[in-house]
Amino acid sequence: MTTDTPARLLQLLSLLQTPREWPGGELSDRLGVSRRTVRRDIDRLRELGYPVQATKGADGGYRLVAGKAMPPLVLDDEEAVAIAVGLRAGAGHALEGVDEASVRALAKLEQVLPSRLRHRVSTLQAATTPLTSGDGASIAPETLTVMASTVAGHERLRFAYRAKDGADSRRVVEPYRLVSTGRRWYLVAYDLDRADWRTFRVDRVSEPFATGARFAPRELPTGSAAEYLRQSMYRWQETYAIDVTFEAPASHIAARLPKWFGEPEELGEGRCRLRTTVGDAVEWLAVRLAMVDCEFTVREPEELVRCVRDLGGRLSRAAGG
Repeated sequence: MTTDTPARLLQLLSLLQTPREWPGGELSDRLGVSRRTVRRDIDRLRELGYPVQATKGADGGYRLVAGKAMPPLVLDDEEAVAIAVGLRAGAGHALEGVDEASVRALAKLEQVLPSRLRHRVSTLQAATTPLTSGDGASIAPETLTVMASTVAGHERLRFAYRAKDGADSRRVVEPYRLVSTGRRWYLVAYDLDRADWRTFRVDRVSEPFATGARFAPRELPTGSAAEYLRQSMYRWQETYAIDVTFEAPASHIAARLPKWFGEPEELGEGRCRLRTTVGDAVEWLAVRLAMVDCEFTVREPEELVRCVRDLGGRLSRAAGG
């Protein structure tokens, strides 16, 4: 029996937030109190602003009214742990479709979790190994949550950074946005020491620390963090203008390639053509094109043509051809 009234109200509210109707007798059994006490607790929730609707009948029933303005969501321990673990797993592996909103949600949730629940989340995370495609770098969820918090709070961020050539540095930045490309996470920020905008691969960041110093957000040159990242990648990476013809409809190809590849154009008779500019290693591009599950012909660039030819030869020899 739950004798602590505030704790019992929270438990009752957690049950009612499940999208179903709860008979009074079942709530009474769950809470270990009388039906009269359940009715009094329902009245208390209504006084607090929760729209609890009662239905008549032999046992009666209660549910929260859908579509109404409600006070903040309440989760029990198991629900909070389950949501935090799920968000950490998705954020830590930069899964396509898990965007900045999910990271912000994780940052907010972990900020209010009691220490005992944070320990449970960390323990469960450490004891499990997710099966991922290996198509992108793994990231510590704590790194993303710290960054997301500083972006939302306009708070300066300090971290250690390892560049592509292996050089280590310490950075102090005004974080603007986190951007996910599906394979990787990037931070777009204003670097105070260099007095200029920069992009940072999050998997190369370590020891992120929110300094507590607030700042007024600056205006990004391109207006869009995603566009700034795209231009930055093309400026510093080797890019290729690719031209590929597929023996499949455009819808088939679009569903099997990352969105940033662009939209293929229909050629008719079950064929399509993809012309776009990408900044990535030709070896990765060759493998990614081979995964579309149809015949294709690479027209340009010559580097990609050679890479696809070499890859095809190796795979053929590996299969005994």
